[in-house]
Amino acid sequence: MTLAVCGVVVLSASGCGSDSLSGSSPSTSTSSSSQPTTGGSVDPELAAALPAKIKSAGKITVGTDATYPPNEFLQGGKTVAGMDVDVFNAVAKKFGVTVDWQPAGFDTIITGVQSGKYDMGISSFTINDKRKAQVNMVSYFNAGTQWATAAGNPKKVDPADACGKTIAVQKGTTQLEDDLPVKQAACKKAGKPEIKLIIREKQDAATADVATGKADAMLADSPVVLYAAKQSQGKIEALGDIYDAAPYGYVVPKAETAFADALAKALKAVDADGSYKAALSTWGNESGAITDFAVNP
Repeated sequence: MTLAVCGVVVLSASGCGSDSLSGSSPSTSTSSSSQPTTGGSVDPELAAALPAKIKSAGKITVGTDATYPPNEFLQGGKTVAGMDVDVFNAVAKKFGVTVDWQPAGFDTIITGVQSGKYDMGISSFTINDKRKAQVNMVSYFNAGTQWATAAGNPKKVDPADACGKTIAVQKGTTQLEDDLPVKQAACKKAGKPEIKLIIREKQDAATADVATGKADAMLADSPVVLYAAKQSQGKIEALGDIYDAAPYGYVVPKAETAFADALAKALKAVDADGSYKAALSTWGNESGAITDFAVNP
């Protein structure tokens, strides 16, 4: 599929945003196993910290919503690709294992990790207290919220005052559950019309709403919105500044503290050997690089 189509039509499942811990979003049977090809040699100490199940299998099974370019998406309809994939493939090489990327509905991934269906979840999950109460989270990237409109902002949307505008947003996201309610309350207090919401199951539909004029604007994770704008062939442009920046985190079972600690150490190793920033730069996301990789920051 073309990148232009990815940007406007295949953008989905606001990973940074979603506060959902469970749900019934459908998953696909498509999977992708990958042999890490970047990063340094295997670190015996890190390999020893792998859970027995992963050591035995020789691979890490990862749940991901592969509908969220450039972070994670299906390339050619079957291969999971993206920034998160490239970064974690480098991390996995430090452990001496491969990665089995399993596409899933975003709001089913954390429960899948809790049940043992997946060894980990990697899908642009913003670290927050709700999630840390359920699983361990290992920080690896920093992202914020970004708005976007049709080119030229024809409806004159102001992210700080969207009262009366029609705004598209993905279901279950931080943008919907934390950000927009505050803006709605401000509209009500000021006696202005409420924001009209178009709530979509997936971000691709919200993006299409803006491109076709059904919605005046949308808001989602900054890397995804910026990528969509870049790939939209001039139909969409970013609006305003990025705000509410917060780290993404790998989702790890609550009991697997040694594994979580080892992941943080592996991230420091791929940062030191240059493969971390190389993976980010492939997707134009160098600005989200961090150095303070940590468990449950």
